[in-house]
Amino acid sequence: MKEKIIGFFTDVVKEMNKVTWPKKDDLRDSTLIVLLVCLFIAGFVYVVDLGVSKGLGLLLEAFSG
Repeated sequence: MKEKIIGFFTDVVKEMNKVTWPKKDDLRDSTLIVLLVCLFIAGFVYVVDLGVSKGLGLLLEAFSG
């Protein structure tokens, strides 16, 4: 059992050495893109929600008499 655990962590270290980590500039650019896309989607969802809410409000007013 002990050998399996040691073997596992040895394999983890070997695999981590194969990982290509992003450069600082690449990471900053990717982070900026993710933030901008999140803001765009949040704005889009806000506008759609506002439109649906207003539309349903008008429908309820029309049918409630």
